[in-house]
Amino acid sequence: MSGWRGIVVVLTALIAMPIVARGARAQDYPTRNVTILVPFAPGGGTDLLARSYARILENKYGKTFIIENRPGGGTTLAATTTANARPDGYTLMQGTSGTMAMNPTIFKHLSYEPLKTLVPVALIAGAPFVLTVNPTLPVHSVADLVALAKKRDAEGKPLTYGSGGVGAFHHLCAALFSSLTGIKMTHVPYHGSAPATMALISDQIDVLFVDLGPMLPQIRAGKARVLGITSDKPFPTAPDIKPLAEVGLPSWPNTVAWQALLAPGGTPQPILEKLNKDVNAAVHSPEMTTPLEKLGMIGLGDKSLPQFDDFVKSETVRWARVIKEANLAGTQ
Repeated sequence: MSGWRGIVVVLTALIAMPIVARGARAQDYPTRNVTILVPFAPGGGTDLLARSYARILENKYGKTFIIENRPGGGTTLAATTTANARPDGYTLMQGTSGTMAMNPTIFKHLSYEPLKTLVPVALIAGAPFVLTVNPTLPVHSVADLVALAKKRDAEGKPLTYGSGGVGAFHHLCAALFSSLTGIKMTHVPYHGSAPATMALISDQIDVLFVDLGPMLPQIRAGKARVLGITSDKPFPTAPDIKPLAEVGLPSWPNTVAWQALLAPGGTPQPILEKLNKDVNAAVHSPEMTTPLEKLGMIGLGDKSLPQFDDFVKSETVRWARVIKEANLAGTQ
């Protein structure tokens, strides 16, 4: 019997060894450089946000966080690469609300699976959008815009609205606005928010939902007229721009394009928990205040891993309704 007991003890120890080793690796993480894939070109808001908190993590961990830009496919190229990477915490992704909550409905065949092959790590920031119109348009309020849109539609000359592309956040905000107000406008997609912004201020389109950061200088210069912001509170550096829910559209929900850190499915839970805690802390550090304000973003960093999972599920349901009503489901 004593011999059998000895064998059992040895087997138990051998079985436990990988668990202990995994725990030790997570505790020591990271032991080498970490790569964060960004699904857009260098210099944009998502890229600059990733570089800002990556510097804080570098100082904390003493390891380099390499930003690798992988634009393309509405964030799906970077998402697929991350989902297929080794799940060890050394390949991560700066994802968006589109990556996790919108693409599953927009794309007919998605090459990754949110919450399974690509999992949430930390909810970092949200970019409120502003509803803007060309200043030559005789519109100074949400009510004015709705009235003019209905008049122009009845005349067979519908207003035009721009976006950064079919299914982009700009597009879906406009689709939600049209649904809530019962108006019809003609969509004019562009390759990104920059050309859409130029189209608005050069009188090529009438209306544009766009992130506050890059549009604020145009608003202050009188090149675009703002009617409201999509968040439920004014932005700290633009307190005069009121939420849409307060300026004529009470049914408008709090709406921001959120940014998040993501990891391959199967990444050890201790590593996910460590990153969640440290990224959340980085978002609320003094070093992030100025970058967030310059980018026109609201620091979040307020959700645990289970809370973030639930948030992604609720956002997916929410945007699926908008996407289906706009006849965009399965169009990509």
